[in-house]
Amino acid sequence: MGERSVVPGLPALVFAALTGTMAMMAFVAVIGPVVRLLGLAEWHAGLSVTAAGVLWMLSARRWGVLSDRVGRKRVLLIALAAYVVIYVALAVFVDTALARPPALWLSVAVLVGTRALVGLFYAAVPPTAAALVADGAAPGQRAAAMAKLGSANALGMVVGPAAAGWIAFHQLSLTLYVAAVLPLLSLAVIAWRLPADAPRTPANTAPRTPLHWADPRLRLPILAVFAAMVSVTIAQVTVGFFAIDRLHLSPADGARAAGLALTAVGVGLILAQGLVMKLTGVPARRWIAIGALISGVGFASVALVESRWALLAAYAVAAFGMGFVFPSFQALAADSVQAHEQGAAAGTVASVQGLGMVIGPMLGTLLYQWRPSAPYLLVGALLVLLSIAALRHRAGAAA
Repeated sequence: MGERSVVPGLPALVFAALTGTMAMMAFVAVIGPVVRLLGLAEWHAGLSVTAAGVLWMLSARRWGVLSDRVGRKRVLLIALAAYVVIYVALAVFVDTALARPPALWLSVAVLVGTRALVGLFYAAVPPTAAALVADGAAPGQRAAAMAKLGSANALGMVVGPAAAGWIAFHQLSLTLYVAAVLPLLSLAVIAWRLPADAPRTPANTAPRTPLHWADPRLRLPILAVFAAMVSVTIAQVTVGFFAIDRLHLSPADGARAAGLALTAVGVGLILAQGLVMKLTGVPARRWIAIGALISGVGFASVALVESRWALLAAYAVAAFGMGFVFPSFQALAADSVQAHEQGAAAGTVASVQGLGMVIGPMLGTLLYQWRPSAPYLLVGALLVLLSIAALRHRAGAAA
């Protein structure tokens, strides 16, 4: 049976993941120039990203639970519609502000506020999409479908900044208008191609005990997503500094090297998730153990890097391992709970993902100030511990 019949509407979900990630990354690509042109400080850009991560962390679980109660498609439509409105408002403000710069406090309030609201509403998409996959795919077969979504996200990470940079070269504000069109396309495709679904916890049923954060069934998925997100965000926030300091590059060359390293990350993720899609018989726990070990070795080896090509190779190896981990912790969470808990489980995992997005950049920059190799050695150790935990969890389950 083909994947299309196993998970109805999966191509629409993949398209939404691709365009949503492209829109998010387009903002990241232009926030630096926008901040400079509006006379803001660098920490204002950091504040906007942190605010988005905090609201993501606080809302993702609630979105997942809501999708159990009212249906997956309805939640996706609500979240994407709000995403479009917010992005259009941001684009209009930036376009106007670049022509007639407003008061500093207003620019900060709008940039931080809109970015935070984007985090709030886009936080509904990953857990709801994961719950939809869990609804349609059988236990043990979900990692392959999750990998399709992961590959779309990885492709968006590569294409989004590149397209945004090309458009911004011609007109900076145009980048945000184009980015606002992407979630609008997602909204249209979801409305058109995603079948309507019934709530997983109908209103006339007796209330069930809610899924608890500390539920032992979710311990390994939560540990995996936290370790993965902390590792990835540390690597993202430190790579530019590392390229300048360790490789003795100019700021422009350092930015170029960082961009190439992050492109290598996207390629590594896509290749690995392609393997997860093909090798459907491998248990999710085993993918986590293998991927965490490969990624840990890749990140730790950055501490020894002395050339640009070595940096690219280390990041590519690290991303290749992460490509095994990301779809697998989602699949493992789905396989560990019952049908009426899928949204809550996916939302819990996504909330921890937001926590990692908040902690990782702060921890990475603090460690980097102490010693440039320290963040990468910490990440390597953290991922090796995750690999051991996944192996022990598997051994315990088999016993």
